Amino acid sequence: MHLFKTIFPKNYHTLNNTSTGPLVSLLKSRSVIRFSGADTIKFLQGLLTNDVKKFSELPSGTTSYVPTPNLPSVYVPPMYAAFLTPQGRFLYDLFLYRKPLGEEKLDGSGSGSGSDSGGDLELFADVDSSVLDELLLTFKRYRLRSKVEIDNVAEDFSCWQRFGGNLAEKSKGEEPEAASVGSGPGVDHSAMSSSHGNGVGWQWFKDPRVDCLGLRGVFPSKDTPPLVESDKETNELNYLLWRIENGIAEGSTEIPIGEAIPLEYNLEGLNAISFDKGCYVGQEFIARTHHRGVIRKRLLSLAFLDDSGKEVEQKVGPGSEVINTASGKKIGYVTTALGCRGLGVLRLKEAFKGSGSLTIQGQEDIKVEAIRPKWWPAEWFSEHQQHSAVA
Repeated sequence: MHLFKTIFPKNYHTLNNTSTGPLVSLLKSRSVIRFSGADTIKFLQGLLTNDVKKFSELPSGTTSYVPTPNLPSVYVPPMYAAFLTPQGRFLYDLFLYRKPLGEEKLDGSGSGSGSDSGGDLELFADVDSSVLDELLLTFKRYRLRSKVEIDNVAEDFSCWQRFGGNLAEKSKGEEPEAASVGSGPGVDHSAMSSSHGNGVGWQWFKDPRVDCLGLRGVFPSKDTPPLVESDKETNELNYLLWRIENGIAEGSTEIPIGEAIPLEYNLEGLNAISFDKGCYVGQEFIARTHHRGVIRKRLLSLAFLDDSGKEVEQKVGPGSEVINTASGKKIGYVTTALGCRGLGVLRLKEAFKGSGSLTIQGQEDIKVEAIRPKWWPAEWFSEHQQHSAVA
């Protein structure tokens, strides 16, 4: 059962109010682990869906962090990735971070001194807290003789998210937030620079999935992250609602472990999958599904309505089936629900063609509206338009 399914945040209406500025949440649903050792890159490259080798390369000219003049200048952007079953079903998602390289010497290939022989390469990852122990055991089972250590550092580090307001628009630029710290004309720019990070380089980064999600970072638990204003810190439920409104699931509680098909949960559109890297666990199924070219079901944002079409808080639980009353067909199911909004995996053709006819099985007084997220690539939308035309 989803932890948040019957709770609704009181200040949800502030999320789209740009005048309030972005909000920030400590993500208690995420825990931080650390990979270290000479085989770290090689080990993760053979397990995860994304191209982890990029952590041993110099970053491109386009930065994805909040720039800080008094910190080391070489940053590698974070990465979103998934760990799958051999059958290509979802197990865990990870946000991977490498600390700024600073003065670390790079060889001709762009690898750091610890990437091959020094044993001091460290990658941090924030993962779903609810499956932390299971996740650690799974990684360690695959370790065999690899020179990699996998440690639980959840007590030492915490994961935070900045989102909402007009942060998404600013994060598209080269220097997100650089002109808005302090929210006023009298900004102390010298203090602003030092507020972006600390002496060991912990930093806010653009969320590696899509711009609308804002900024993400891991920080020492003993310290308050930079740019956290007391009146802007909010319950994690508001971050959950923000993701729901943008049609984005996160973690093994929202993306069913051992069952979910990654492409149906839009992981390729969230930059979690590389189709150019070599083999990894579950790669054959992902490649075959991708090259078929058509994904008939996808995760969508849902709104729960009353008979008048007004959004109202409803008692809808994960697993509730969505039906098209016009055809009598079941077209999908709810995966996450919070108040009057939710996420669900639905057949695209029926979801959009059946607008106005969707309800919850056994709760026909609850109307369901399927909403296409704004960040979706245009080709996904054209796919379901074509299906509707054919039908």
